[in-house]
Formats: sequence, structure tokens, C-alpha cells
Amino acid sequence: MAHTLINESCRQGAGSSTEEARRQGWLRRLATLTTLLLAPFGACFAGESVEALLVRDEAPSGVVFEIVEGDEDALERILPEVRRAIALIRARFPDTAFAVVSHGREEFALQTQSRDEYAEVHRTVQSLVADDVPVHVCETHAGWYGVTAADFPDYVDVAPTGPGQVRVYLDLGYDLIVMD
Repeated sequence: MAHTLINESCRQGAGSSTEEARRQGWLRRLATLTTLLLAPFGACFAGESVEALLVRDEAPSGVVFEIVEGDEDALERILPEVRRAIALIRARFPDTAFAVVSHGREEFALQTQSRDEYAEVHRTVQSLVADDVPVHVCETHAGWYGVTAADFPDYVDVAPTGPGQVRVYLDLGYDLIVMD
């Protein structure tokens, strides 16, 4: 929407002067850049509730749970909620596929070095993966803190970007449930 407003303001003053033309060109480039930079994050602004999904007549093709928290301990609280949501959805729609994408500070609890401190979190993730629910973390976010893909155990998939991974699932027709 912002890029539409910027583009509209560019069209309104077209042709008035060389400086104005430069400004309009700059605004068009800014609008394009803004659109490209924010497009992967579009997945973060949508979502559905488990309750709304359960009252549908048709099964979803899949459900991706997105987790973005500022607290490393958040998975201790959120993963049991994800587990319960999966159980409820599977009871109603048994053939639904699931995935989990974590791309906030909580993803650091999934590092190999944190297995002892977050033992229950790691057991839950291993259980999810064993139930064909892939768990992804964000390599870009991890990299900002000097953490690499090699710092996570094999049962955690390290995606190039969390928002990009969510977008992949949305493109496959999955429904998004934002966990908080």
C-alpha cells in the first residue's frame, strides 16, 4: 500500500522539472526497493486461529506455525501449545501436513549446545520431526548473533530465512497460525 501511495505521488507531478523528474525517479526506486524488501515479511502479517480452522468444512492442505519471540525461553511455553493444536487439527482433519518455523530469539534454545538447558524443548522438537512435522529456524537471524547452521542439531532444519520459509509453505497452500 505504501508503494502505491509513493507511486501515485510520483505520477502527479510528472514532467514539471528536471529536479522533479529526478525526485520522482528516486521515489519510484525507493518504492520498488521497499516492496522487494518487505515482500518476504508479508507472511508475518497474516494468520488464522486454531478454532477458526477447526470449524471449516474442508481440511487445510497444511498448517505452518510461525514463532517469533524475543525470549529464548519461549519455546518451553509455545511448543506444547503447537503440539496440542496439531492434535486437535489432526483429530478433525487427519491428513493435514504441518510445519514449524521459528525465527526470533527463541530459536537459540534449539542450538546443540543448549540440549541440556532446554532438554524438554529438544525432546519435543525431536518428537515433532518424528511425526513428520519439520521444524525450521532462521539462518539469517542466527547469523546476526554469530550462530551458524552447524550450531544446530540435525533434527532442526536451518532455513536461509524464517519469513522466506513461511512464504514457501504459504505458496504450497498451507494456512498460517502465528504462535505467541
